[in-house]
Amino acid sequence: MKTIAILFSLFLCQIAFAQTETGNITVSVENLSSEEGKVYFALFNEDNFLKKAPIQGEVSEIKEGVAQITFSEVPSGIYAITAYHDKNGNQQMDFESNGIPKEDYGVSNNQINLYGPPLWEDAKFKFDGAEKQLKLQF
Repeated sequence: MKTIAILFSLFLCQIAFAQTETGNITVSVENLSSEEGKVYFALFNEDNFLKKAPIQGEVSEIKEGVAQITFSEVPSGIYAITAYHDKNGNQQMDFESNGIPKEDYGVSNNQINLYGPPLWEDAKFKFDGAEKQLKLQF
């Protein structure tokens, strides 16, 4: 009977530790070129990166050249973040006829692909559920 109780206790401990940690990811962009418009932020996993709606999306006003948001209760995992400065307020990123962005943008790890859209491999980062702060560069 004592053995069963010990095994049951170990089983419950294993379940408790197996639960996914969640935390907040705070993202900021500094030295924005103007305070016009807003900055749109998106949190992606590999499955939806630039193909589907983000896991979470946030919008920030620009104050003294800085935009900052917090993605809340994010489970631990592998993610990427994108952001763009919507200067004209049309709630979408604008492009030239040749596909080059008209508006400033950035991705996590600050790796910009000069020959196409951002790449998952360049932008991904591991989130362990602890509070995290990222600074994106446009």
